[in-house]
Amino acid sequence: MKHLPKKIIGAGLLTIAGATQAAGQSNEELQRQIEELKAVVSALQKQVQAGQAQAVPGQAAVGAVQDQASGTQTITSETIGSAGEKVDIATKNDIDGLRTDLENYKYEQKRSRETKTALTTRGTTIGGSVQARASAQTPSVRTGTSSVATNRNSSFDIPQATLNFAGSLYRDYSEGRNLDYRLAFAYARNSPATDGSQLNVTDAYVRYSPFPTLTGLEDPRLTLSFGQQQIPFGLEAQIGEELRPVINNAQFLGGLGVGTRQIGLIVRGDYDPYVDYGFNYRAPLLEYALGVVNGSGPNKSDDNNGKDWIGRVAFTLPVDYYSLFRELKFGLSAYKGKKNLVTGNSTTVSGQGRRDRYGADIYYNHAPFGITYEYAEGRDGVAANGPDIKSRGQYLTAFYTWGEQWVASSRAQAKYDDYWPKSYQLFARYDIWDPNLAAVRDKSKISTAGFNLFFAETTKFQLNLNYYQYENPAVRNSKELLAQFQFGF
Repeated sequence: MKHLPKKIIGAGLLTIAGATQAAGQSNEELQRQIEELKAVVSALQKQVQAGQAQAVPGQAAVGAVQDQASGTQTITSETIGSAGEKVDIATKNDIDGLRTDLENYKYEQKRSRETKTALTTRGTTIGGSVQARASAQTPSVRTGTSSVATNRNSSFDIPQATLNFAGSLYRDYSEGRNLDYRLAFAYARNSPATDGSQLNVTDAYVRYSPFPTLTGLEDPRLTLSFGQQQIPFGLEAQIGEELRPVINNAQFLGGLGVGTRQIGLIVRGDYDPYVDYGFNYRAPLLEYALGVVNGSGPNKSDDNNGKDWIGRVAFTLPVDYYSLFRELKFGLSAYKGKKNLVTGNSTTVSGQGRRDRYGADIYYNHAPFGITYEYAEGRDGVAANGPDIKSRGQYLTAFYTWGEQWVASSRAQAKYDDYWPKSYQLFARYDIWDPNLAAVRDKSKISTAGFNLFFAETTKFQLNLNYYQYENPAVRNSKELLAQFQFGF
């Protein structure tokens, strides 16, 4: 009886108790019920013993193992598996050991994060890019070196290296009215070049989205950016290095100063976007930007009491994704500003003159073909009540791209390690710059033929053949071959 399960013994006791409490029963009747109960208990004992002998799979078996040498007994616990094998059950010591291992693992991970991981108070994304370039030109030059140099026909250079940090200062999880930031630095060589270099701030701004950004791609977007940033003028000044086909920028970007950063407030937005979720395509009907800046350039306080104003609008044809005119865009840009006028070598300001810029651009990118055209003019005052200097620049670029890197379905696929679909691009560009329309023989032209290989998500190889033509007879025409690796991180 002592080996019977507790449930069976309990059932028997309840039966006896019920029989004892029954009223009006004779002794003979009670004796008969007790005999029947004994028979039931005996039958149950036989069934339990038979089950233990057969080792029913999945049933726990408990027994005593006697140590023949010491005469002591150790209680063991094991489970019979589905195939009849015996599987040990974890003991208290096993569980305590597992807890110790987990605590050690947590300690090591925490220590590794604190000592070997860069930590920030806010979520931060770190990125950047480096350009490694080889050049060959004829006739020989000595530019880009120290004052003590001889002419050369080739060189290896690092023309650009950038480092940027971006993240969110406040993330709105319900509607996406986020407050983001960006801080970027760029390497710059000393002029004249020495063994040292400088790391200057290029971007330093906060950006707020007053409109919800989590409601869908069909809704318009609006952002307010305050700080130092690229001004919204034209196409090429705003195109990132990932998509820019040429190695050197258009001439008017530096000539007119529209390729530099300014400090101020700029509002950017769009209206009525056309969306195709199947191709991850979004094309706003109207894009606009309006801003007010110092106008004195990057990393500088304002040098006069006036502020410069910037405006840009771009119109995209409202066609579907399969249309031949997909991504055909027309843009207009304007920049109205003031600059200080200085007579001769004097350091005294004699007045203020105009510093106005106007531009128009056309963008068409319907894979595999693409065309970009940009036209810009400048109006600069040089003397009080005197005529303004009018300058003009324009370029035309045609390119042909084949491969899968820019196909949305390929970009969305999971990649093994750093695998990325390759793309290839051939292009031709014609660039004209006239710094003074009233002057003669000061125009320069650059004809460029090139090839780009995009062989990783952040890496490309570029090959440009440039032919420089100058109207000034004192400057000789030249040819230049540039080969450049650009890689990001």
